[in-house]
Amino acid sequence: MTNQTSPLGVGIIGCGNISSAYLRLSPLFAAIEVRAIADMDLNVAKARAAEFGVRAETVTDLLSAVDIDIVVNLTIPATHFDVSAAILTAGKHVYSEKPFVLSVSEGRELAALAEPRGLRVGSAPDTFLGGAHQLARHVIDSGQIGRVISGTAFVMSHGMEHWHPNPTFFFQPGAGPVMDVGPYYVSNLIQLIGPVKRVAALSATPQTRREILSEPLKGQMIEVNTPTTLMALLEFHSGAAITLAASWDVWAHEHSPMELYGTEGSLFVPDPNFFGGEVRVSERGGEVKPLEPWAHPFGIANETGGAEPRANYRAAGLADMADAILTGRAHRCSLEMSLHAVDVMAAILQSGETGAFVDLSTTCKRPEALSPQAARALMAVQMAETPA
Repeated sequence: MTNQTSPLGVGIIGCGNISSAYLRLSPLFAAIEVRAIADMDLNVAKARAAEFGVRAETVTDLLSAVDIDIVVNLTIPATHFDVSAAILTAGKHVYSEKPFVLSVSEGRELAALAEPRGLRVGSAPDTFLGGAHQLARHVIDSGQIGRVISGTAFVMSHGMEHWHPNPTFFFQPGAGPVMDVGPYYVSNLIQLIGPVKRVAALSATPQTRREILSEPLKGQMIEVNTPTTLMALLEFHSGAAITLAASWDVWAHEHSPMELYGTEGSLFVPDPNFFGGEVRVSERGGEVKPLEPWAHPFGIANETGGAEPRANYRAAGLADMADAILTGRAHRCSLEMSLHAVDVMAAILQSGETGAFVDLSTTCKRPEALSPQAARALMAVQMAETPA
């Protein structure tokens, strides 16, 4: 590995859809520089490397490259543990897409590999670092809505087979709405409220086979091997009780993504799948009003490809981990928090199978809040557009 000077060299394993986002957005951050990318299919790696001006490597060569300090694991969830273990064994820090492991035991094995080597393990999602969610964190920390006592979170759609080019893995163990999209919601709840004590859930799989409607696999059938509808109750150590509904069997709904109810008011949080959005507050039964967006760089719209401009700062968690390595502080998308989120999601699935409450075997601290000033310090490029 290179000496600990900024920027740290980053390599990526896995050249699927998500790799383009990391390659496109990583230049926004000061502490990281993507230098190489690898895939089991070297031709796929070469094509992606040519697109973004980095070098293509075999996985073996990338793991032995002396200019790579952190390896980003963008493989499918079923291989996350094996690939991350190989990265740590090679003596490099690892940052993984979510979920970084599929069980608590796997997470503890990675911790056992990392700790004696002095290596860091981090994991997406990092959307909770976005301007909207850090503003929501500020509302809670300032006591504006009092103590959070209950709330709701809804992540519901009709699945991935309508648009994703290769949707099969979404319907296998390790994915489904809880393990695939749930990390955004569970991680945001943890950073807003703290760790979870126990969960209960009901689960269902209304369709055991689904037809792919997107190209290039249109017409093929998917065997569904994980629940696609789960209704969960999360009891937090703080005493808060949150209802979480996660489903890929819903055509339309009008629920808010996340609502938190406090002793002094209510907080309405935008979709944790994204960095930006409108935060609204009602105090003591008053009118629900949008908060003025604060000057947080991870809330500024920087993408215009959709129906409206939006903030997208994927790789913020990776950049925060690199900066933490360089400065000797704790990183926010930590192994402990990510492992606790996995514990919560695995407990939801277990409770859905057994019908019993499941006590969590892990805990974690809330990650340090990311102030606008701290976020600006992570950036190599300062944004100057309007909040999303």
